[in-house]
Amino acid sequence: MVSIGWKTINGADNLSWPVKYKTLILYILPFILAGSGLEVFIITTNNRYLIDEEIEKQVIRFPQRMSKEQFFPVAYHYMFLSRQLEEKFKELFSKGYIKGTVIISIGNEATTVGMTLPFRPGKDVIALGHRDFGAHLAVGASSMSMICQYMANEKSPTGGKEGNVHHGDPKMRRFPFMSHLGSMLSTAVGGTWAARKAGEEVFGLTTIGDGGSSTGDFHESLNLASVLRVPVLFIVENNYYAYSTPVKNQYNCKRLSDRAAGYGIKGKTIDGTDVWEVYNAVYDALEAMNEDQYPRLIECMTLRLEGHAVYDKAEYVPRDLLNKWRENDPLIKARSALFDCGFSEDDICQFEQQITDTVNNQILEALQYGRPNPHATSMKVYAERSLERVKPFKASNARNLNAIQSALDYLLSENSNAFIIGQDVGVYGSAFKTCKGLYEKYPERVIDSPVCESATVGFCLGASQTGSQPIMEFQFADFATDAVTQLGLNTATWFYRSDSPAPVLVRMPSGGGITLGAFHSGEFDGLWTRFPGLKIFFPVTPQETFEALVAGFYDPNPCIVFEHKLLYWGKQGNIDFDGDLNSIYRPRKYTEGSRLTIVAFGAMVEAAISVVNDQKYSAEVWNPFILNPVELDPIIESVRSTGHLLVVQESGYTAGSGDRIISIICKECFNSLKSAPVLISAPDTPAPFAKELESFYLPSHSRIRNAIESMIGEECE
Repeated sequence: MVSIGWKTINGADNLSWPVKYKTLILYILPFILAGSGLEVFIITTNNRYLIDEEIEKQVIRFPQRMSKEQFFPVAYHYMFLSRQLEEKFKELFSKGYIKGTVIISIGNEATTVGMTLPFRPGKDVIALGHRDFGAHLAVGASSMSMICQYMANEKSPTGGKEGNVHHGDPKMRRFPFMSHLGSMLSTAVGGTWAARKAGEEVFGLTTIGDGGSSTGDFHESLNLASVLRVPVLFIVENNYYAYSTPVKNQYNCKRLSDRAAGYGIKGKTIDGTDVWEVYNAVYDALEAMNEDQYPRLIECMTLRLEGHAVYDKAEYVPRDLLNKWRENDPLIKARSALFDCGFSEDDICQFEQQITDTVNNQILEALQYGRPNPHATSMKVYAERSLERVKPFKASNARNLNAIQSALDYLLSENSNAFIIGQDVGVYGSAFKTCKGLYEKYPERVIDSPVCESATVGFCLGASQTGSQPIMEFQFADFATDAVTQLGLNTATWFYRSDSPAPVLVRMPSGGGITLGAFHSGEFDGLWTRFPGLKIFFPVTPQETFEALVAGFYDPNPCIVFEHKLLYWGKQGNIDFDGDLNSIYRPRKYTEGSRLTIVAFGAMVEAAISVVNDQKYSAEVWNPFILNPVELDPIIESVRSTGHLLVVQESGYTAGSGDRIISIICKECFNSLKSAPVLISAPDTPAPFAKELESFYLPSHSRIRNAIESMIGEECE
């Protein structure tokens, strides 16, 4: 049995070894000796593979510019390494070592490497696309980590929870990719903006393909970056096909860079197969952005030399077109340039062999790693809370509207890195005046956003990764449906995918009762509770509203606070917040009783309390307060005692959280129930506009009263 491995010696310096000897000892000798049956261990430094580190020392980043002689050895290294890795991934996929698929970026190496080499890893904000393999390598991802990521083994950066291109490192400001094209663009805008607000002279880089340039997020992000004047470089990798759809079926403008003019910024189209041209165009853009702070758009023309993914044979690409571009292979062009930089054929071959041997060796090692252990792998979707206490706050005779105003003022005054963004939150003070007076006190941190809900959420997510604490207001909860992908899939899963918290507070004015019709009356609690990673608060009283906003702000996870619009002007109450954050995370009980447990949220809590108090029913009225992850233990104990459960929700029968709450409680209290649980809700229709129709639509006092009496047979005392 042959065993090949590595032993590490601190301080061993093999950087001075001649390359040919290092190659022999590190990569060839083990395989020669393995034939003898000996156990072979190779002594190296703490960095097992030094090629990446050696090359990185040669990279000169912005504001300095590399000469051709400095640039091409570095660029060709990353281009060749990218090509070698992808060729190996195809082979590993065919042999079953890689599952799912392998997205192919062969032919895009000049664009992906050329565009990233000016940027500074760990400082500039980078959000890459699915065909940017070489870019990851050029800004800090090791080839070994990429191999493990594609194999989804126990050493993968995501622990096997994500595969292939879905990775990144937010701590190094390289944001993890998600497959919904366009969603990453706004994160780069927000991350760059926040870092600059903190005094850092940083830039952003984000990419999209020709197909992705048709998405709404592309246009929203460009507009947002321009309006807020954020120096982000948008790269469009135009490879003539969105999967199999040719560009003639995607857009009707001459060049995609022409779209820049519509946003008041400059665009340029270049040869994406010429790594030197790409590098210099990007460098020119950085110099320009450094002067005026406006974003830029560069369209890089190229053609992937293979299909969309390993399973795609690209039969839809005309052979003559493919052959033409293969003659323009960016790797061949970059290799030829090395001769002009003083390299001989032997030098280049030795260089290539070193990379090839390294890749082969790393793959052999990666194959020895185990598979992810479901019992040892963290599957947590929520980051742990660490902050326990903050500054206390008191106020008298406050309504919910006042509580929101006070909470926002409190958060902005106590946190200089906090900001509020949303439609009309500035001078106007927001649609319901919840932000009234804040712009005058914090003009730099109360920001009117364009009408771009999805991009604004992405902006907040990115900002949360570079030191800011965002508070976003949707004008109506209904409008948040435009950001389901960005909030429910990207932001909510951020911690699970990257192990980096995403502290984003989202405010959603919700609910009906004020005759605003179908597009301004929704709660959508049932929608958002379906996304693991989101925390959802639904307060009722001024005290609860203040607490929910403060808790949501200081929570390291993305939090939604539903603010029922009907309660903005509801009952007055005192706010007495003692600063204890831990005490906030609990269900709330409003009445005492022994015959029935009522669970409600939003305006329905007030309705249930009113019926119970008016009729003097012996019932407990509860609000879970946090709908996701829902905590029902005290409510379960109540149901075990009363034996009856009534849930009242404003949402439609199948659209709210009530059915989920009933399901959970039934599983825990099945033997204690004296009757079947009852759900009172609105019908499964959109909210009507006319007052008479809306009154019939919403759960009424009479419906609640009749349900109670049918369940427990209790008459008015």
